[in-house]
Amino acid sequence: MLIKTLLSCLLLPLGIMAALDDKAQLANRTIDRTISLRTHSIYPPYIDQDLQNRWWDFGADAYVNTNKYIRLTRARASQMGWLWSRAPLTASNFVLEIEFKVSGDNNHLYGDGLAIWLTKDRAQPGPVFGSKDNFEGLGLFLDTYANSRHPYSFPRINAMLGDGKTSYDLDNDGEKNSLGACSANFRRTNVATKLKITYLREQYLNVKIQYKAWDEWTDCFTVQGVTLPLAPYIGFSALTGDVSDNHDIISITTYSAILSSPDAQRDKLTGNAGRKFGISQSSSWTWTFVKLFLFVGVVAGALYGYKQHTLRQSRGGLGGGTFGSMGRTMQGLGGAFDSKRF
Repeated sequence: MLIKTLLSCLLLPLGIMAALDDKAQLANRTIDRTISLRTHSIYPPYIDQDLQNRWWDFGADAYVNTNKYIRLTRARASQMGWLWSRAPLTASNFVLEIEFKVSGDNNHLYGDGLAIWLTKDRAQPGPVFGSKDNFEGLGLFLDTYANSRHPYSFPRINAMLGDGKTSYDLDNDGEKNSLGACSANFRRTNVATKLKITYLREQYLNVKIQYKAWDEWTDCFTVQGVTLPLAPYIGFSALTGDVSDNHDIISITTYSAILSSPDAQRDKLTGNAGRKFGISQSSSWTWTFVKLFLFVGVVAGALYGYKQHTLRQSRGGLGGGTFGSMGRTMQGLGGAFDSKRF
């Protein structure tokens, strides 16, 4: 019974370590490579000879300047415009990079903002930055006008995961149902403003923004365990009211993300460490066998120690046997050994 308990105590930490290692493998899965999706990307001149685009629709007040942008709204009151993909995005994991521009002549009163959509429905105008309310999927709002007082500043990026039944909290700028948010002064910048959305199904959603300097990405927010609708449409919409701005889409690039397997990720990390410290992959396998051998040695040593302890107990303790004889011998030597010297 004691042997079983001892083995359990020795094996339990290894089991915990193995479970944590498996969990870490899932968490450490990264994007191994990306594939550009032409069907969900758009660049100048935006339209073909028929003044249309094969993969995208635009409408309402939106218009196209073939050399510069797709302008969703002009800096005029009461405008609304949209741009939507015609085909749903079937990639389970993807990276979406949008270059946009929000500008206007007024430095004090401007708004309302633009929205980026990953939803089941498409091209349905409404009150939420020019698109429908009670949406199902992700709405990412680049809000430039505060409808109420907040402890944070505007412009602000705010996300909401809609279930098809919950309305957007318009009066409080989406604060009630916020999935993640950050403040970023992306209006009238000196560099190209870009937004990067990285989504790994059932793992995480990450949003970054470039607005301070070229190729300087600032983390906005990351949310773990997010699940978006399967095959959502990509959309963009903007709205102006009494205050207004130009809301421009410059380019959209969508990538399908190919994830590394857990084993490949571990080999990749091992390979990097090996190159850094001069350790080959074969030596890492050798170290694995060494650790296994050490574990077997610990178990064998524990069993041997238990066996010797049982044997000594059966002989009446340390008084008999080899240790008892040694004790009598040491006593017979008398003062030949002074314990204080040691």
